[in-house]
Amino acid sequence: MLDDGRIVVTGGAGFIGSALVWALNRRGVDRILIADHPQSPGQWRNLTGLHFEDYVDADDLASRVAADINAFGRIGAVIHLGACSSTTETDLRYLLGNNFEYSKRMAFWSEAVGTRLVYASSAATYGGIEGRVSEDVPLHSLRPLNAYGLSKHLFDLWALRHGILNRAVGVKYFNVFGPNEAHKGDMRSMVNRAWEQIRDTGTVRLFRSHRPEYRDGEQLRDFLYVKDAVAMTLHLAATPSARGIYNLGSGQAHTWLDLVTAVFAACSRPRHIEFIDMPESIRGQYQYHTCASIERLRASGYTQPVTPLESAVAEYVRGYLMPGRFLGEEGQALDPNEHSTVDSEVAGIFQAW
Repeated sequence: MLDDGRIVVTGGAGFIGSALVWALNRRGVDRILIADHPQSPGQWRNLTGLHFEDYVDADDLASRVAADINAFGRIGAVIHLGACSSTTETDLRYLLGNNFEYSKRMAFWSEAVGTRLVYASSAATYGGIEGRVSEDVPLHSLRPLNAYGLSKHLFDLWALRHGILNRAVGVKYFNVFGPNEAHKGDMRSMVNRAWEQIRDTGTVRLFRSHRPEYRDGEQLRDFLYVKDAVAMTLHLAATPSARGIYNLGSGQAHTWLDLVTAVFAACSRPRHIEFIDMPESIRGQYQYHTCASIERLRASGYTQPVTPLESAVAEYVRGYLMPGRFLGEEGQALDPNEHSTVDSEVAGIFQAW
């Protein structure tokens, strides 16, 4: 199914998209067409260390394939990661155009050329569900808490209604962090922001808990290193039997204190945390415990261990944030003993390509 043709990666200049191109390059794959529409001034850095055949503006991609489905030759797979990923965006028309209508175009194109579609949904579609959540929750029962989550949820529902999920894969990323996210501004992970705060002030600010059953800083999230996220995504892309929705997370919840403690350790700095009140505007929507059930991913044949949180944070901080490096710029400077276990463990996934 994926043994020839170009791999199309929409959002390939973005965070997870550029990491996925990097992961393909590590496996000897460079017949890649990147489609994107970067809007952040420094986002070009995400592309500098990557190898790909061609780049096209995301709008041009859609218009050209609408005119001629074979405009880009034989396509081995479409990995659709391009979207507006801001959870604070309130312009529903903009979100639906980017995350719903454009996704439909990619689905129609994939169907027309008979190729594999893997697309990014989001854990935000689960809405206010707390604790460990499974893909078995009926899609029609979900109630997203923000416009971003709704835009992703609507495409999941559309894909289910039209039978797309009988052939394609939708992946629900949980709290992904890692290199190549610098352009995301306020949507950067807490690892990135905590490192910046430690560098500038020596102190990290966290929201105080406003629920008595959780102490300050002990709200829980499922944090996933981006190298694991793309390894999981490529596994599903290369597994013909994989169909439908899959959670992509670590399968384990950690507290914000766990996360920032790991950042302080990576920086070799003493832990100093300041708790601040959560804004009234988000208290009613704030979730105190989210975690992915990844049993369905495991059942698909993904056997690689998830990089431990402390190891992933240390690699990200020391190998990328401190030296100001991006994926593809690693060179020889990193200590091989500090590399993520992901690289060697998933190296054989694409041997059949």
